[in-house]
Amino acid sequence: MARTASLSGFPEWLPQERLVELHVLDTLRKTFELHGFSSIETRAVETVGQLLRKGEIDKEVYGLSRLQDDEADAAKQNQADKADPNALALHFDLTVPFARYVVENAGYLAFPFRRYQIQKVWRGERPQEGRAREFTQADIDVVGDGELPFRYDVEIALVIAEALSALPIPDFRLRINNRKLAEGFYRGIGLTDTAGVLRSIDKLEKIGAGKVAELLNSELGATEEQAALALKLAGIRTEDTSFVQQVRALGVTDELLEEGLNELEQVIQAAVQRAPGKVVADLSIARGLDYYTGTVVETVLVGHEQLGSICSGGRYDALASKGNRKFPGVGLSIGVTRLVSRILSQELATASRSVPTAVLVALNTDDSWSAAQDIGAQLRGRGIATEVAAKAEKFGKQIKFADRRGIPFVWFTDDDGQHQVKDIRSGEQVDADPATWTPSEEDLHVRVTTA
Repeated sequence: MARTASLSGFPEWLPQERLVELHVLDTLRKTFELHGFSSIETRAVETVGQLLRKGEIDKEVYGLSRLQDDEADAAKQNQADKADPNALALHFDLTVPFARYVVENAGYLAFPFRRYQIQKVWRGERPQEGRAREFTQADIDVVGDGELPFRYDVEIALVIAEALSALPIPDFRLRINNRKLAEGFYRGIGLTDTAGVLRSIDKLEKIGAGKVAELLNSELGATEEQAALALKLAGIRTEDTSFVQQVRALGVTDELLEEGLNELEQVIQAAVQRAPGKVVADLSIARGLDYYTGTVVETVLVGHEQLGSICSGGRYDALASKGNRKFPGVGLSIGVTRLVSRILSQELATASRSVPTAVLVALNTDDSWSAAQDIGAQLRGRGIATEVAAKAEKFGKQIKFADRRGIPFVWFTDDDGQHQVKDIRSGEQVDADPATWTPSEEDLHVRVTTA
């Protein structure tokens, strides 16, 4: 795990740790592309007005201002920026910038548009394990023009289950609910401020059922019976579609509730068939941000639930629009930094070496450096990562340098032009030809293996 940073909340990995992170990123990228998602990147900054359109996250947003010589002017500008919707701020997620990107580029995109995006984001919260101020997210979304078939909600969940299954992480569960189901149920029991109820239910795991019931009563005017029913709904959790019968057994009827039940049933039914054991219907999942309108997802690592959700998101029907033209979408976001932090701190996976280099070409004399570079070029031309020693020190020192760097092979060339390569781990040294020699598949590239 990385050392205590000089600036809290901004993690920096050592080279061997970074190789683990790169493995995670490459695995996600390959999986997303196999399913036809195109890569995009959006700017790091958005206007404050754009970022704060949905949800109550203003305390988490980092505003930007230029440094000025006059401190009084700088302070005055900082106060103005807080109220100015055109002021610039760092994005706190990738969904809101993506919505803006879709609106601005709608004339150039083919819909439904399938995108993945892997970028840094910034959020002003108290740093702790799993929560950083600067972190990497990996998002996938499908966005439609005017409408988006519900089947994409199902597909997104299956793609993420496949991507997470390919990572060196413990077992996981996608916990899925549907906002229509929840809102229809609350409406059916007479709680009209459904967004307020969702925000209270979203705190269930943090403060417990008793405190949530108090919030429902004091802030939303819920009766004891209404609060009890809302909590009974949140207590339903199944690995199959039996949640449908459990919800109906509560005796609440509402058209929106039925629509949400049907949608969630489709997701769980597909997951039971195609990703068995990875998905559960969990009716306590609410998601605090207001832009979600249907399917909502949170994902936990089994045995590491205290880390919080490592992948979340859902359906949003009204986040992006241009006049009367709406762009509904569904997407999920993987917290890459949160995942990598846990992988490293718990030593769940390690890189086979600390550098990508497989071979160090040793020098007989300083005059042999150019010839050694020719050997290095031959090896690199065949995809073998190679370094050339900088000084013609004793071979023992050059071998120690390779060992310290984590390089498994050292290449020697004698005065007669004969080549040999030494595996410094086993001590085995054999004749070799730079035009044909190749290390084993295991040594050719850095491997990330689970503990």
